[in-house]
Amino acid sequence: MMAVMTWESRHLSIRIDRPVDEVYDYASNPANLSEWAAGLGSSPELVDGQWVLDSPGGRIGVSFAPRNEFGVVDHHVTTPSGETVYVPMRVIADGAGSELVFTIRREPEMSDEDFERDAAAVAADLATIKRLVEAT
Repeated sequence: MMAVMTWESRHLSIRIDRPVDEVYDYASNPANLSEWAAGLGSSPELVDGQWVLDSPGGRIGVSFAPRNEFGVVDHHVTTPSGETVYVPMRVIADGAGSELVFTIRREPEMSDEDFERDAAAVAADLATIKRLVEAT
């Protein structure tokens, strides 16, 4: 895996009125990806130990950090072209609720418009997680 220099990072977060363990359990489960990550893909399935989803460009792979007590939900997304993208994500206790923090990273070739579009998509995904988890 080749490291790529990024220009900037932006941390997007949302408060969720559910205990940290519930938010972590939902967000860290790859089977839930297609419910909240609108642009990522659909039909998540475990194939030979690797989570894969169908995307408009082909099959993608997703691997999450091992379960942990720190709320780390970092994951790697491998595109159909073989590029791997690192996605930092955390669930932080916030009183009786939680804060879900997602870091978007701007690649050097990404335009301002694409970066803002990416940020808006992630904000929508966080709002979806909030809606789904709070409904349980």
